[in-house]
Amino acid sequence: MDRVSIIIKATWDDEAKVWVAETDDIDGLVTEAETLEALRDKVLAIIPELLALNGTRRDIPEIPVHILAEQTARIPNPCY
Repeated sequence: MDRVSIIIKATWDDEAKVWVAETDDIDGLVTEAETLEALRDKVLAIIPELLALNGTRRDIPEIPVHILAEQTARIPNPCY
C-alpha cells in the first residue's frame, strides 16, 4: 500500500447479481455481496485483517477508505 488512503473499486456483476470489490492497494482483497451496503460492511471488516496479515504498517490512527461504485445498465434505443 503506497498511499495513505485505500481505493476500493466496486463493480456490479450482472450475471452473478452481486457487487464485487477489488483493490490494488491491499494484496488479497476481493469479496462480493448482494448489496452495496453489505459490500461496504464486508470490505471494512476485511481490510484490518488483511493489513495485519500482510504486515502493512501505517503511522496514522485511521486510514481513509474510498469505495468507488460502478454499474452499467442498458436501455433500448428508441431510434434504432
